[in-house]
Amino acid sequence: MRILAFESSALAASVAYCRDGKLVASAFQASGLTHSRTLLPLAQSLLANAGLSMDDVDLLAVSHGPGSFTGLRIGVSLVKGLAFAQNLPCVGVSTLEALANCMPPCDAVLCAVMDARAGQVYHANFDLTGEIPKRLCDDRAVTVEALREELRGLKRPVWLAGDGAYLLADAGLTVPENLRLQNAYGVARLAARTYACGGEFTAAALRPEYLRLPQAERERLEKLRKE
Repeated sequence: MRILAFESSALAASVAYCRDGKLVASAFQASGLTHSRTLLPLAQSLLANAGLSMDDVDLLAVSHGPGSFTGLRIGVSLVKGLAFAQNLPCVGVSTLEALANCMPPCDAVLCAVMDARAGQVYHANFDLTGEIPKRLCDDRAVTVEALREELRGLKRPVWLAGDGAYLLADAGLTVPENLRLQNAYGVARLAARTYACGGEFTAAALRPEYLRLPQAERERLEKLRKE
C-alpha cells in the first residue's frame, strides 16, 4: 500500500509518503505561513525529489481534526480535490491519535494535547505499551485546569505531545522536540490500519471533525441567548 499523507491541523504542515508501512519520504514546515501556501508545494516537491508521481499513490490520508478550523479545511479540501481528480480513496484520521502513532513504544501514557484557545485544549490519552498505541479516551475539548487535575491523578508516567504540551508542562514530561508536533507520518500509519478495517473512504465522505463550533458561531449563539 502506497500512502500519501497530509497534516495541517496546527502551525506545522507536513507531508509523508509511505510504502508498505515504511517511510520513503517526508517534508515538514513550521514557518508560520498559511497552509494554503505550503501544503501542496510540499507534496509536489516531495514527490518530485523522490522520483514519484500521483500514479505511485494508492491511498490519500489527512488528519481531519481536531485542530485549527482553517488548517483542517485546507488539508481536507486538498485531499478531497486530489481524490476526486485521481479517483483515489482517502482516509481522514484523528489528529490526536495520529500524533500518538509517531511515538515509540514505552511504559507510559501519552497525553496528546492541542491548544484550542479560550482556556481549552483538544486532548486524548493513549497507552504506549504496545507497538500500536491504545486509545484510553475519546477526543474531547476540556479546560486546561480540568486536564491538569486528571493527569496528576494518573499512577503511570505521563508524556506530553502536541502544540498544547507547554500548557501542561507541570503535569508530565514533554516528549523530545523532534516528536512534539503533529506529523504526517503518524497520519499515514493510522490511515493504513483504518483503511484495512474497511469503510466508505471516498472524497464525498471525507469531512473535518471540529469537536466544537467555530468562534463566530459560538459568539452568534451567545448573542442570541442574551437577546
